[in-house]
Amino acid sequence: MAYSVTINGETREIDAPGEMPLLWALRNELGMVGTKFGCGIGMCGACTVHVEGQATRSCSMTLAAVDGKQVSTVEALGETPVGQALQQAWLEDDVMQCGYCQAGQLMNATALLNTNPNPSDEEIDAAMQGNICRCACYKRIHSAIARVARDEETANV
Repeated sequence: MAYSVTINGETREIDAPGEMPLLWALRNELGMVGTKFGCGIGMCGACTVHVEGQATRSCSMTLAAVDGKQVSTVEALGETPVGQALQQAWLEDDVMQCGYCQAGQLMNATALLNTNPNPSDEEIDAAMQGNICRCACYKRIHSAIARVARDEETANV
């Protein structure tokens, strides 16, 4: 069966089983490999995308569940002011080590700042808690998010 999903602003028809995880539809059916496979059970956050603006684990979301919905992936992150600011902060704070989890980290951070442009340290920690970084770059991730949140231009977007 074909499912219609708007991905990064473009409506795409995906002819695949409805129970296929969104992660595999993105990677295998559409060739969008920015979203990573981590644990496969929604616990690590490497596969985070936005569904209707909400941070969502794509390994746990079926293709049928996103039929007719808006999905944003890391490939389009730089098209938004918050996404651009976070990408820049990631570079300036030298956040990445291996980089494997970073697409999910950035997607989760973007969802946080889109809903709460000026989070407290505790709110940042709570929002990012479900994203695992095997290299333990948590302090740098937190610092980059906090810096973007404090930026007047980004906070008012």
